[in-house]
Amino acid sequence: MINQRLFDHYKINTEKNLQIKNICPRPYDTILIDKNGSCYACECTSWLPQSIGNLQIQSLEEIINSKTHKHLQESITDRTYRYCNEHQCSYIKSNSVLHGQPERIQHLRLAIDDSCNLRCPSCRKGLIFYKEGSQYKKRIRLADKINDWLYNYKQPIQVHIGSDGDPFASHVYRHFMEQTPERDNIKYSILTNGLMFKEFHTKVPYVINNLQELGVSIDGASKETYEKLRLGGNWDKVRRNLDCIAELKEKHNFRFILHFVVQKDNYHEMEKIIDLGVEYNADRVWLNKIEDWGTYDNFTEQNIFTPTHPDNIDYNLFLNNVLQRIWKRDDRFIECPTLISEEVRYKNKN
Repeated sequence: MINQRLFDHYKINTEKNLQIKNICPRPYDTILIDKNGSCYACECTSWLPQSIGNLQIQSLEEIINSKTHKHLQESITDRTYRYCNEHQCSYIKSNSVLHGQPERIQHLRLAIDDSCNLRCPSCRKGLIFYKEGSQYKKRIRLADKINDWLYNYKQPIQVHIGSDGDPFASHVYRHFMEQTPERDNIKYSILTNGLMFKEFHTKVPYVINNLQELGVSIDGASKETYEKLRLGGNWDKVRRNLDCIAELKEKHNFRFILHFVVQKDNYHEMEKIIDLGVEYNADRVWLNKIEDWGTYDNFTEQNIFTPTHPDNIDYNLFLNNVLQRIWKRDDRFIECPTLISEEVRYKNKN
């Protein structure tokens, strides 16, 4: 339920704000569903933490058409962003919420299962895996309700899978992908650690045939670094899977992105991960700074972005090499929005 006092407190003269044509599209075109069935009108619950409903007790159509959802959309239209976390949202902070107002849901983001075959310290404290029991059954029911809604949704939509667990390790996501409606209006975006792609992609051919984007989180460009940070991973196996992905990309023409979370133990391999992206014909290499999700016992030690960190100066030397490559290429192959500003990115290299 929206807090009416907050609504009244932040209500402003919309006439002035409507002079600005561009608004953030996410509360209009995006629904994110978490493992408890809570639904959010944003791609990140830290950016817009207000839930608009729960899929366990409501239909997705009821949630989309709810008063709560409409109130959130009004806060975007009048430019108050009163339910958004302005200190967290990278779009608001960078003043880049500059898109038109969509009229329908275009992105469905699934975070309904955090099962994964790895236990990376940047993400979790231990192995999380569900294939039986009440939690597993609850998540299967959510997956089935989502597929039921997709079956009746006729507009173009992109389904994003893998922001919390691995789509190919998760029994819930594999069930979802095996049961998903075979409709040309549904496209898919998958984020995976890549280790089980070769083994399971043939079991979900319809999803692969309609794949728009495939991201692989790797966090290391050498066997030593990769296996240190991706606990439970195998460097040789992930390389074989990358070979498979590069071959499939030639056939299906999806966007392929390598993801790399920069931290103390891998910043010296930022250039090497770029080289790996070139080797495997990736469309993008995405470098992001490490975030504190409460899973690291030694986050301060890993957080090289603090000026007082003993490796901060050395990190900035490596970052400068990355900048030189960005300026030399003059394209968007290398993305690092949390490392450098757009102003720095487009600075004249001369």
